[in-house]
This record gives sequence, structure tokens and C-alpha cells, in this order.
Amino acid sequence: MSVVHVLHRGRRAVVLALAVAAGAAAAQLASDEDVPFITTPDRVTLAMLQLAAVGPADTLVDLGSGDGRIVITAARRFGARGLGVDIVPDLVARSQASAARAGVADRATFRVQDLFDTNLAGFSVITMYLLPEVNLKLRPRLLALPAGTRIVSHDWDMGDWVPDRTLTLDVPEKAIGREKRSRLHLWVVPARLQGLWCGAGGVALQVQQRFQAVQATLRLGAEEQALAGRIDGARLALLGPGNGAEWAAEAEPGGGLRIVAAVPGGVLQVGQRLRPAGEGSCPVG
Repeated sequence: MSVVHVLHRGRRAVVLALAVAAGAAAAQLASDEDVPFITTPDRVTLAMLQLAAVGPADTLVDLGSGDGRIVITAARRFGARGLGVDIVPDLVARSQASAARAGVADRATFRVQDLFDTNLAGFSVITMYLLPEVNLKLRPRLLALPAGTRIVSHDWDMGDWVPDRTLTLDVPEKAIGREKRSRLHLWVVPARLQGLWCGAGGVALQVQQRFQAVQATLRLGAEEQALAGRIDGARLALLGPGNGAEWAAEAEPGGGLRIVAAVPGGVLQVGQRLRPAGEGSCPVG
């Protein structure tokens, strides 16, 4: 299952103190040990893959893959294809040998590589056990991935990008921390829908987006309605006042929004398409 990297804050303080005392050589040591290798317990690894609903159609990348167990488990238990990247050659060699013994070397590959140099395009699932500051540094790249990409982090969050789901497990055998618990966080990359959307007959939908959360205004002529909702991958769901009216739209590859659920007789109807206004405004119907 997942082999990941995490830094115990007390250890980091000691390393950095040594760096100050001993100069450049120790400073390099501090840099090299920013993400030391800690093995994730097997049942935590399994829970991470289940939380991401990994299946045979998925391609997974584990950032800081250690001994490769999360990639190997994804291939052996769930039929997925996976890549593990790690900067430690010995760990990568160990991972490759383990994949061969498990009979999944054709679906579980490993590479000596800095995670920040890894091309994340083409992966449907990303797993990691990194420091909070590393997560935040990766966050812009993760948010730029295609809508629906699933990201699972062991213990550490993404700042004010709230997870779609968090699972807490009791882990008595956990090697670090006092709580002996693991928190697994799942994010589904939301479609980027910020802006003005125009429909036939003068319909205008103004969307204000903060990660998955949405505030919107639906206009038709002088009529205006405030809506609130969220984005789940490529799907936008909006509720009217009192949560009594619901609209849902799917982001299309060509850049449009297709209405897939609507209140009968309302402004938006199933099958209707909205297009981005760009820098302009919506035409009056």
C-alpha cells in the first residue's frame, strides 16, 4: 500500500538547528530530509484507494512513493495502472522488485524523480503523504487538472481548499504522532466555471466560484434569482431560496454547460446549453 513521506516537526527543528551550527553541508542535509520516508500502515493505504474509488479504468500517481506499496496495491487489488515517483534510488529499486514479485510490473512502474518535476497530466487519481507546505505548493497544479481528477492526502490538508470528504481512522501502529489516528482527505478537482454564461432567449447565469463552492445569479430580462450550490467534478448543482428549487448542469469538453436537471416551467430547462460570455455580456432575448 501507500509508502509516503511526511516530516515530524520536532525532527525538522533539530535538523535545521544542526544546519545553522554546521553550515552548508548540514543545510543540504536539512533540504534532503524535508520529506523523510515513513511507511503508511497497510489498512490506511487500502482506505486511501477505497476513498478515491480506484478501479481498473484509473491511472494513479503516488507522489513520494517510498517502497511502492500504494501503486502496487492499486494494481494488484483494484486493477489500476500506476506510477510512483521518489527521489531515493534505493526505494525506487525496492519498489520495482516488489512489483515484479507481486506480478504487476506491467501495471506498476516507478521512477527516480522529484515530485515537482512530475507531469501530472493523464492521471485520474493522485495520492500523497506530504507536508502541508508541499501540498500548498502543489495546489495550483492540482487545481489546473481536468475536472473530476481525484486527490487523496494522508493527514495533511490543502489550506482553505476544503476536502470533499474526510475519513478518520484509528491506527494504533502508526509510527508518528500522539493521536495514533490517520485523517484521509479527498478532493475532486472542480470544473472552472467562474464567469458569465449565456443561454438562448436572453438567459444569463453569473457564477462566482471558490473552489467547489458557488454563488450564482440567474437573470432573464428584469427577473433575477440568487442561487447557491457546489461543483462536483464536472457537475454544477444549484439551489434556489430555501433549497426548494434545483438546477444541475454538466460542463462539456467544448466549453459549454448543458442543463441536466431543472424545475419544470423554470428559466432553465433540461437540454438547454449555456456558453461562456468571455469579456462581453449576454445578448438580450
